[in-house]
Amino acid sequence: MAEIKPLRAWRYSPEYIENIENLVSPLFDVVSKKQREYLYKNPYSSIHLSVPNGEDPVNDAVKTLAEWKATGVIRQDHLPSIYVYYQYFNLPGSNRQYCRKGFIANLRVYDWEEGVLLRHENTMPHSVNDRMDLLNKTELNVSPTHGLYTDPEMSIEKFLDDAMETPLYETEDYQGVRDVFAVIHDAKTIQRIIDIIRDKKIILADGHHRYEGSLVNQKKCEEENPEHTGNEGYNYHMMWFTNTEADNLRILPTHRLVKNLPNFSQEQFVENLSHYFTIKPISEPSIVNEVILGKKWAFGLILKDQAYKIQLNPELIHLIDWNFPSAIKELDLTVMHYFVLEKCLGIPGKDQRNSRNLTFERNFTKSVNEVENGDAHFAIITKDISIETVKEVCYSGYTLPQKSTYFYPKVICGFLFGSIKEDEFNSFFDDAFQ
Repeated sequence: MAEIKPLRAWRYSPEYIENIENLVSPLFDVVSKKQREYLYKNPYSSIHLSVPNGEDPVNDAVKTLAEWKATGVIRQDHLPSIYVYYQYFNLPGSNRQYCRKGFIANLRVYDWEEGVLLRHENTMPHSVNDRMDLLNKTELNVSPTHGLYTDPEMSIEKFLDDAMETPLYETEDYQGVRDVFAVIHDAKTIQRIIDIIRDKKIILADGHHRYEGSLVNQKKCEEENPEHTGNEGYNYHMMWFTNTEADNLRILPTHRLVKNLPNFSQEQFVENLSHYFTIKPISEPSIVNEVILGKKWAFGLILKDQAYKIQLNPELIHLIDWNFPSAIKELDLTVMHYFVLEKCLGIPGKDQRNSRNLTFERNFTKSVNEVENGDAHFAIITKDISIETVKEVCYSGYTLPQKSTYFYPKVICGFLFGSIKEDEFNSFFDDAFQ
């Protein structure tokens, strides 16, 4: 089902790699304003390709890329390769060190209806267009998205471990995560990995906007190319693949902030909630996560002067009239988006995806501060979800509300770049892989 192929990545030249930690950057949708301002000061930071700055950012990225290629800041590898990428990390409250193992390769671009690549979130059109425009003009996948395959036999990991015996470089990133990078050149090993993935479906864990940007770009390029064959670079997308069966997947919650509503009344909002939820005051916002932990359809509500636990009255679950199967209707996030946002605030489900009144924040403390500082009317504190839930949603053919998951840690940008430019994408060695 899933067709992957090795790539000849563009990577920083050896004289720059010794300072690789100063060149990598967070992904475009998680990098903060302060991080961007700091990273822009380094003229060779990958931020200049992923989140270009200036009045004409996309064309600036095109110029930067051309300059880096011409002056040898980045060089293209000669051999098609699969790149190995490990993340070593810890979680609060645990002494255990996790290691998430994966590999980077090109995946053929599949339309959602083909059922090969499965999504669990909707996307926001303005972000898709932004990523598509950057990809179309630069012809470069700046960072890999994150895909999940399922292999209980752990057949690929042994090849990855072998490659990690001689890593190319490693660094500690902005998350405090130790990132280690290696490469597989051996054609037989690469072919074995290709064969193992061939019968898999891939779940898109992270990077829905970047992938959909590739999908939109692929359709555009195909329409404009009368000699389209399906083998052109624009038919492929760079992805980092990890195994769902490894005990190293962590999905952190993403909280909701509501702001800038006209004539918002805190008292009326709480009154509206009381028609659907049992509302209990919480003495301190800091304990909200513990109070809602393990409780079905329970959320934290942070208002300027009070925190609450709100929990749906279970006999009302049947009121959800969205056209979802029962398993999707009964998800915590569906309950929150239906009852809190649609019924109590009057933001229809179809409009929530593009609503400028709704923002997303992973950091709990920042969510609380936004409310206390008056930058948001309130915050809804959510719980994490399991990979089993993500699988269930994907296989059902439906999606979760946007920004429902935060797979931790995030992939970083800058270890490699994947060209879809025709004279850089294909090579003499491609016929070695079937």
